[in-house]
Amino acid sequence: MKTVIITLALIMVTQLSAQLKTVDYSDGTQKLTGFSIAPAKKSAQSMGILILPAWMGIDDHSKEVAQKLATEGHYAFVADIYGADKKPADTKKAGELSGYYKSNYEEYQRRIKLALDKLVKSGANKDKIVVIGYCFGGTGALEATRGGLPVQAVVSFHGGLGKDEKRGNGAIKPKVLILHGADDPYVPQKDIEAFQKEMRDAKADWQMVYYANAVHAFTEKKAGNDNSKGAAYNEKADKRSWEHFMVLLDELNK
Repeated sequence: MKTVIITLALIMVTQLSAQLKTVDYSDGTQKLTGFSIAPAKKSAQSMGILILPAWMGIDDHSKEVAQKLATEGHYAFVADIYGADKKPADTKKAGELSGYYKSNYEEYQRRIKLALDKLVKSGANKDKIVVIGYCFGGTGALEATRGGLPVQAVVSFHGGLGKDEKRGNGAIKPKVLILHGADDPYVPQKDIEAFQKEMRDAKADWQMVYYANAVHAFTEKKAGNDNSKGAAYNEKADKRSWEHFMVLLDELNK
């Protein structure tokens, strides 16, 4: 019986994984490769979710999130920000690449918009789009709304909140949900205060949820469990942040 159950589970995982499709697109001469997945059964509640990966680029975690969203009945697309031939080999290169796009935010916004177009082309309703991001991708989720991209909401999972002070604060139309580790050492208090002022200045519909004993990368199982390193997995924060995300999707569908 145990063997049968394991076999069935493996079949289900294989079927789920098979739904994730490689999508080639481009930004000028730069080739990009993202991943798309559609729900097995779409409904009026189906949303289109754009996933912006962490600083190492498209990884297993971002693909797993896409698959999970499809089982929840949503379309999902994992964006390629760096380029098909530019995936960082190590954290040093990841820091250089993510730093470039944080500084050149208009290029980041353009890469996000290109991925959004592919999400809609995959079948998602253009009027029911949400951008979510992890770490560096969380910064990108905020850039989506700062850039005025046509989305209903943006969600940042342990993402960076800062931006160049010279940019000023503009209109923020989408709902904004920030899911933040209370002990995250990589997001300084000044960035938190500046972000909150930005939201207040814009009279935005925003939420910021703190998770106790959680540091950076609290959704990433491969980050380990040692909070002293500044980045570590936290099962409780991972589950709670997903639940808060689901609540937002339910709210958008009302």
